[in-house]
Amino acid sequence: MNRFAGALAALCLAAAGTTAVLVAGPATAAPACSVAYRVNQWQTGYTAEIAVTNGATAASSWTLTWTYAGNQSVTSAWNATVRQTGTAVTAQNLSYNGALPAGGTVSFGLQGTYSGTNATPTDFALNGVSCGDPAPPTTTTPTSPTTSITPSTPTTPTTPTTPTTTTSGPPAGCSSATICDDFEQQTGSTPGGRWTVGAANCQGTGTVAVDTSVAHSGSRSVKVTGQGGYCNHAFLGTSLTGLGSGKLFGRFWVRHTTPLPTGHVAFMAMRDTADGGRDLRAGGQNRALQWNRESDDATLPAQSPAGVAQSVPLATGTWSCFEFEVDGGAGQLRTWLNSTEVPGLVVDGVPTPDIDQQWLGRAWHPALTDLRLGWESYAGDADTLWFDDVALGSGRIGC
Repeated sequence: MNRFAGALAALCLAAAGTTAVLVAGPATAAPACSVAYRVNQWQTGYTAEIAVTNGATAASSWTLTWTYAGNQSVTSAWNATVRQTGTAVTAQNLSYNGALPAGGTVSFGLQGTYSGTNATPTDFALNGVSCGDPAPPTTTTPTSPTTSITPSTPTTPTTPTTPTTTTSGPPAGCSSATICDDFEQQTGSTPGGRWTVGAANCQGTGTVAVDTSVAHSGSRSVKVTGQGGYCNHAFLGTSLTGLGSGKLFGRFWVRHTTPLPTGHVAFMAMRDTADGGRDLRAGGQNRALQWNRESDDATLPAQSPAGVAQSVPLATGTWSCFEFEVDGGAGQLRTWLNSTEVPGLVVDGVPTPDIDQQWLGRAWHPALTDLRLGWESYAGDADTLWFDDVALGSGRIGC
């Protein structure tokens, strides 16, 4: 006899003038949690959207742990702080989504790399209790071994409370990117994790810092205070291991305060091991965007009035989406600003006057090993820049 039928029988007996005495039997404890782990994967990478539904015990903060069976490696995350040691992974709440009521759900996501198989974890645990185990029972002090049911006016059933859910989407472009970072997991004042701060040549008073006052998405970006002068280089960088051969696509959002100057400056650099370890640089000159090859100082476009007219300036005081493709095998290069291709920043194998005559002066088949974002000035030009939603992959990512 289930509880509803038992209670109904008791009420019927009571209505006939008989008092029914029911002894409550043992109840099965509810699981501590349940986890929905939804994966979108491609050849070498994946994203996972993870929804954790709490059991019967409310929590003011939460930690979810699991173990990967393969060689999965978490590279970034959103809506949680995710750390990995070996195959063991720990995800902890952020400041805004720590409260998890009984029956409530919280969602977060992550991005990673893998090879071989990408099996779904099976050993999730919430706040130290396995999601496959029952939730700890609630302890109560019994008042008597029996319970008497007295007829009373039926009450209206309470409408179940909808579980609280905290969700947000992944950083823009993660679905097709091998590396995608919106800096939301940065907890210190200096970028860490996959990012290192420094300059290949010399570093002076320029600074790189995590900023919570300006962001393209979420609440964090990286601010570069770029000073004038050659020895004031300031960059944050990450390795392109496994990405720099063949076609490399990149995308990042940039915001800056001072128009591109007449003199030569750079806000992005990538080390080219096929060019003596010298840099492939993107920045500006003559107030418009340009590419520069450090080894021979070739520019794209050529810095003639007709060549500069085929490029565009970089707007100040607003976020701009900068995209590029470097095809090392073909020796080609393409560039988009806010999803529109820039004619003066294209090397397609077909010589174009005032654009690529310097670039095609010698064979060029780059093999890139890192990406650095920041500021490099060769005279007295300074600027303050913010970078956000950085993505890299083997296919175009989009804005």
